[in-house]
Amino acid sequence: MDSPNIKFISECFIQPHSASEESKKPFYLAPFDLAMLSAHYIQKGLLFTKPPEVNNNPNFLQTLLAKLKHSLSLALVHFYPLAGRLVTKKEQDPHLYLVYVDCSNSPGAKFIHASLDMSISDILSPTDIPLVVQSFFDHDRAVNHDGHTTSLLTVQVTELVDGVFIGLSMNHALGDGTSYWHFFNTWSEIFRAEENNVTLTPDPYMNRVLRIDRLRAHNLKEPKIFISLYVRACSRPPVSERWFPEGLGPVFSLPFTNPDKFIERFEAPELRERIFHFSSESIAKLKSKANSECETSKISSFQALSALLWRSFTRARGFAPNQETSCRLAANNRARINPPLSPNYFGNSIHPVKSQPVKAGELLENGLGWAAWKLHETVVNHNDKWIRQSIDAWLKSPAVYQLSRTFDPHSIMMGSGPRFDMYGNEFGMGKAVALRSGYANKFIGKVTSYSGRDAGSIDLEVCLPPAAMRP
Repeated sequence: MDSPNIKFISECFIQPHSASEESKKPFYLAPFDLAMLSAHYIQKGLLFTKPPEVNNNPNFLQTLLAKLKHSLSLALVHFYPLAGRLVTKKEQDPHLYLVYVDCSNSPGAKFIHASLDMSISDILSPTDIPLVVQSFFDHDRAVNHDGHTTSLLTVQVTELVDGVFIGLSMNHALGDGTSYWHFFNTWSEIFRAEENNVTLTPDPYMNRVLRIDRLRAHNLKEPKIFISLYVRACSRPPVSERWFPEGLGPVFSLPFTNPDKFIERFEAPELRERIFHFSSESIAKLKSKANSECETSKISSFQALSALLWRSFTRARGFAPNQETSCRLAANNRARINPPLSPNYFGNSIHPVKSQPVKAGELLENGLGWAAWKLHETVVNHNDKWIRQSIDAWLKSPAVYQLSRTFDPHSIMMGSGPRFDMYGNEFGMGKAVALRSGYANKFIGKVTSYSGRDAGSIDLEVCLPPAAMRP
């Protein structure tokens, strides 16, 4: 049976509640950011059950939308680049191709209200993720370079018969998964603080926000008034100052003359998408098994789980024994760079680290621990020296990542991460019942990992060709 079509009811743009002096300046992108210009937006969202009192409150949704918009405007004060637009400045002599964010000449972040005549069960009960879920997100098939003419952040609130889905689409050139969930967490934190009239206590980085020039710009004399009227404090303000290798930045020119030289419109092949749930107990058993087979205690839970998926993927695809295969893991560079970046660094600081290629037959003949140890070695070797060598190589020959060239169909890619606080995001409807993603950045062998709803559990969103996914 075909799914009903989503109905788009309204859309508007949300500006930061107040504009700082910093937001009036060009926001330059670092090499890690510029490399993402041809990738898709990040599309993730949470599905909530409508609270029981909805039946007695006909204005429930309109009240929710108003609160979401207001708290979003407050969150954007901290994450002001998300309300901007990309701009390219080009010059011929000397050559300049500069892509940056203009935060002051933009309508803001987009906010969409939509509805769908389907239930939570219609979304969660099918074996495969329904295609209609892709319509819960803006920027379908858009690449980050499209941020020149479209929003860098869109919130789409889709009302179901008995639920509400809140989906965020964020331009990947502005931030990675860590930054994405940092924003989501902050927005939720501010929403709850506004609803409960709670004063949030900022960490030391808040001093960066409460600068005297901002107070003067808004004719405010008392910092306490500044916090309550100008910006709602958050517990983890983002560090927006971009990281550049020593001696470089903030202006970085790309060696191109027009976007046709580096933009690719990637279309994924036909895929089946399915969620696989792993309880904390099953993960603990996998970790114990992998470490026992290697007579070590160094293999992590996620390395053991990734090894299981790598071997299962290889078996399901039916590769010839001599076919080379590998496993990639999305590694966060923040703590690996020396000196380390703040965990609140807002930007891209990730790299897909790749295991040494092995023969498919060898991978399947050896046990779980053998594969997990290969991944452990890959992660251990991803250190400050490796990261800086990788950056140096990119600087000598700048390139924009393209999905068709970056990933091969004989390998598996473990994206996102179960350490992100996903189910801690609440918007007056209790804890979400599920997490789903859109069309973006999917291909054969892509596995997106999420923290499960139950403590210690992990959900894996697996993309495979139809023939490789059992009914």
